Amino acid sequence: MTAPLPQLADNTAPHEILRAGIEAAGGPVSLACSFSLEDVAIIDIAHAAGIPLGVFALDTGRLHEETYEVAEALVERYRLKIDWYFPRHEDVEQLERDKGLFSFRESLENRHECCHIRKVEPLLRALSGLKGWVTGMRREQSVTRSDLKAVENDAANGNILKINPLLDWNERRVMDYAAEHSLPTNRLYKQKYRSIGCAPCTRAIGPWDNVREGRWWWENAENKECGLHQR
Repeated sequence: MTAPLPQLADNTAPHEILRAGIEAAGGPVSLACSFSLEDVAIIDIAHAAGIPLGVFALDTGRLHEETYEVAEALVERYRLKIDWYFPRHEDVEQLERDKGLFSFRESLENRHECCHIRKVEPLLRALSGLKGWVTGMRREQSVTRSDLKAVENDAANGNILKINPLLDWNERRVMDYAAEHSLPTNRLYKQKYRSIGCAPCTRAIGPWDNVREGRWWWENAENKECGLHQR
C-alpha cells in the first residue's frame, strides 16, 4: 500500500519536513547516515527539535578512517545509537577472489556489482521493518537528484516513505550550519573532498567542480549513483 504524502509548501524548514514525514510514515523511521556534513546536520536538527530519529550506517569495509572518527564523535556528543550493517562476507570474498580488489574500475557493470554487495544489499536489511527513511540528499548535488521531493514514496523499497529534509539547501548553507553549530566534521573536507564515500571511489576535487565529481570520477555524471537511491 502506498503511503500518503504530506502536502508541504516550498521552503519548508528541515525540522518541519522531518516531523511531517515521520508522522506520515506512521511507524519507525531511520536516517541512513554516511557521516557527511548533510547527515550530521540532520542529526543535529532532529536533536535540537526533539524529534526521535533512528540512525543506521552501512560499513562497506572500505570507508576512510576519518569517517569512523565522525561516527565516534556523534556517539559521544549525542549519546547516539548507530545500527551498523555490513556486507555479507561470503559475497565480498567471492567477488575479490573472482575479480580482484579493484574490479569496480573496469566497467559500470562491475562497479554496480560491487556497490550492490557492499551497499545495496545491506541497505535492504537496514530498511526491513521501517516505514520510512531519511537521507541527506540535495537537489544541487547532481543531475540524478534534481527532481527530489521533500517526502516521496520509495517505489524501489516497498513504497516506504523517503524523507529528504535538506533537498533545497546548497553546499554553502550546509557548511555554514556545520560551522555555526560546531558539528563533528570529516577531516577530509579540509583536504578538498566534497562528497565522501568508499576510499577507493572518492577523491578531492576543485571548487569549480560539481559536488559529486570526486565520486567514481571515471564515470559520466548520469551514472554517479550506487543503487541506494533508485529513481
